[in-house]
Amino acid sequence: MQEDVKQYLTKLEKDNVDFLQLQFTDIVGFVKTLTVPKNRFESALEEGVVFDGSSVAGYAQIEESDMRAVPDLSSYTVLPEKGKNYRIARFICQIHTPDGERFPGDPRYVLEKQLEKLHKNGMDFFVGPEFEFFIFKRDSNGNPTNIPSDYGGYFDNTPLDTASEIRQDILKTLYDLGYHPEAAHHEVAYGQHEIDLRYAQALVMADRVAMLKNIIKNAAQNHGLYATFMPKPVNGVNGSGMHVHQSIMSKGEKDNLFYEKKAKYGISELGMHYMAGVLKNINQGSAILASWVNSYKRLIPGYEAPVYISWANKNRSALIRVPAGEGMRKRMELRCSDSAGNPYLQFAVILGMGLYGIEHKLEAPEPVERDIFHMTAQEREESGIMSMPESLGEALHHFRNSKLMNEILGDHIFENFITVKQKEWDAFRSYVTKWEIDRYLPIL
Repeated sequence: MQEDVKQYLTKLEKDNVDFLQLQFTDIVGFVKTLTVPKNRFESALEEGVVFDGSSVAGYAQIEESDMRAVPDLSSYTVLPEKGKNYRIARFICQIHTPDGERFPGDPRYVLEKQLEKLHKNGMDFFVGPEFEFFIFKRDSNGNPTNIPSDYGGYFDNTPLDTASEIRQDILKTLYDLGYHPEAAHHEVAYGQHEIDLRYAQALVMADRVAMLKNIIKNAAQNHGLYATFMPKPVNGVNGSGMHVHQSIMSKGEKDNLFYEKKAKYGISELGMHYMAGVLKNINQGSAILASWVNSYKRLIPGYEAPVYISWANKNRSALIRVPAGEGMRKRMELRCSDSAGNPYLQFAVILGMGLYGIEHKLEAPEPVERDIFHMTAQEREESGIMSMPESLGEALHHFRNSKLMNEILGDHIFENFITVKQKEWDAFRSYVTKWEIDRYLPIL
């Protein structure tokens, strides 16, 4: 038996763990879980667990369905289960083929490969997402509605409902897991909230985001409510995004490579090239960053969500914002991604676009500090400000024709993602909505 497996078997015994949860994500970001009882701990850690890949979205065809989930031992986490007489530990898994090779359709593997490009040059990619979501009431049958659980506003603390208590439950669970939560607060819309996690390496953060979704859902359910990451569940109010703060650090977090004190905007040459790469390729990556039909109901003018491709230091209508800060605090904030997507693929695509800019030494445009939403189309054109895709269909058009996205994701995920999302788009565009009936039936 390998020494590291022995070490974790001892740890499992010491922590009185009764069950293992072996987790991974499918291509669209849903967390999949295999539960292993105590009598199978040793074989699970040594060999992994075989599962049917043909039943997982975007993984494999029936004729090549056998997959093996192999625990990444470094991801060991004991879950803080309350009111139960058994303990559960979780491992994030690497997915292997029957031949023992890493499976190219594993989203986590895609991010690992992008990060390797930095690691071999003594660098690492750090991210800090602002994670937005809604909490809604359930109907008398327990089904979710889109009726908000509270009527608070931005930064409000609403003592007459359970929203603030749910946020505290989430923060306590995150703290118990060692995830270093930064803050939680009420967002702009009724029933809308935000959780911020402390800056961390991208792979660690993607693992945490996958867990965070489960924590939020459970906290709401424990109070008889429903949490959703649907980007735009209520018409006419702000949608939920996942702004991603990011920077490239030297090994050991000694230096922030995006920062240069004497530079015009405090951003290093490497940082400006990185930003230029993201701006140039954002339309190609939009289908990954905002991956659902509903994502583009959020990305419309007037609701703080970015629509136009630009960057700024203070202007929150820009796609990329560079918040105030020096040294290790200098970072970029990408504002178009949402919390409903696959964090492994989202972080991989963001980094891949930035690395493209560094490799090709692209030059970023000047910042746009005006409110772009109030500029005329002619003013935007004169300023060279282009628009993001207006629908998943348009985003898929850019994605399908992108060599860069194919390189970042690999053939398997690239092709399967197109297949899965084209089906979603075709189903939506062929469906006759109530809006169309109400608007057109009386007049046409």
